[in-house]
Amino acid sequence: MGTRRQLVWFRTDLRCEDNTALHHAAQRGPVIGVVCWTPHQWQRHGHGANKLDFWRRGIIALSEYLGRLNIPLKIIRAEGFETLPDQLLALAETLECDALHFNDEYGLNERRRDRQISERFHHQALEVHRYTDQIAFTPGSLLTGDGRYYSVFTPFYKSWLKNIGADQLQQFDAPEAQPAFDDITSDAPIEFDAGNVVIDANDWPAGEEAAQDRLARFLQKRAHHYDEGRDFPAMTATSGLSAWLALGMISWRQCINAAAARNGGHLGDGDSNLKSWISEIIWREFYQHVLVGFPRVNCHQPFQEHTGAMAWRENEEDFQRWCEGNTGYPLVDAAMRQLTTTGWMHNRLRMVTAMFLSKHLLIDWRRGEAFFLEHLVDGELGANNGGWQWAASTGTDAAPYFRIFNPTTQARRFDPEGIFIAKFVPELANVAAKRRHAPDAATCQQTGYPVPMVDHRAARQRALEAFKALS
Repeated sequence: MGTRRQLVWFRTDLRCEDNTALHHAAQRGPVIGVVCWTPHQWQRHGHGANKLDFWRRGIIALSEYLGRLNIPLKIIRAEGFETLPDQLLALAETLECDALHFNDEYGLNERRRDRQISERFHHQALEVHRYTDQIAFTPGSLLTGDGRYYSVFTPFYKSWLKNIGADQLQQFDAPEAQPAFDDITSDAPIEFDAGNVVIDANDWPAGEEAAQDRLARFLQKRAHHYDEGRDFPAMTATSGLSAWLALGMISWRQCINAAAARNGGHLGDGDSNLKSWISEIIWREFYQHVLVGFPRVNCHQPFQEHTGAMAWRENEEDFQRWCEGNTGYPLVDAAMRQLTTTGWMHNRLRMVTAMFLSKHLLIDWRRGEAFFLEHLVDGELGANNGGWQWAASTGTDAAPYFRIFNPTTQARRFDPEGIFIAKFVPELANVAAKRRHAPDAATCQQTGYPVPMVDHRAARQRALEAFKALS
């Protein structure tokens, strides 16, 4: 190891184990860490109190781990990205660091920020080292036969499996403890009132150790029943790792390698449950490539450009009823109340509620996308945007416009005993299980639960006509 000081900028990679930038920086010299605390920028991007609280606690957990390695963590506070080039450069010069290291991010604003910072450092003859860490393949390195970015997941998935190798799957241990600095200490933990936080810190413990524990418990028990249970919201069948992945408290490599180790080394075959879960990790990468290859999706534009002409309904009362979970469709309402009271929603229900808003109510999917991002502890631009555009039939791999989930049928299929509904819609908890999916008018009157705000068949027909008008 050299003697030149290295500055490592932690972003959505709040971990020491398997952190590409940290690993390579530690090979070159003593490391100093930095985070840029920009909550107002994150709020401008649509993230709400739950994500900000988890981020803040993740930074504290990272600082504690770094402390055991004698790596001080400095904190830059800024309103937005605009001042970061000057602030990071000033910190590097003050700490006498010769190089800045960071792992790339792929949102449009983040790429613009990183380009400006790199130019600022190079102008001052300081090195910048950037790494592909959040995903396996740098965007642009996996392309279709005619040199385009993939716009459909399945061929992207096949290409990913064909090209993945030991280089992409290599994990890095956390660096060994370095000699302590005499002149540098970590900054004090961040204090920040994020506002209306509903997540419980006991349910969402921040940091990589919590993430590793969750991964191990998932692979030990639930993973081998993933396919049969993942669509049932009353079951604890998924990994629940999305929030830790979104902030990089665990890496995709750690997830996929651990799953492959239980699958005889296989990624695209073997145990169908493990294969399915691995494919979900690859979906996350696909959406990062989409952010780069099709920049318009960063800018509130539909992937399927012709759907920009859709005549969405502007009905504030209907939108508010959806937000509050008072639509009269019990599974939709239970899901929306799960979101607003826990900061998370089961993935099957994200599809059901998104399709209800965009097709039953014919309200612009962008309003729902923003509402989700504001409340989700695991909110992330690529996956959230991709999922919403899929449900609204405006995106990549979009559901055909005539696919419109019947929320009552979905409830009977995926919550057959109404257990999930009873948990989040207490008005129906004492109603017979089989009647919770579609309570009749008398039940609604007795319980105070609303009657359906739209008729499924009529709403479906309205949506079909609106989409047909685009062609």
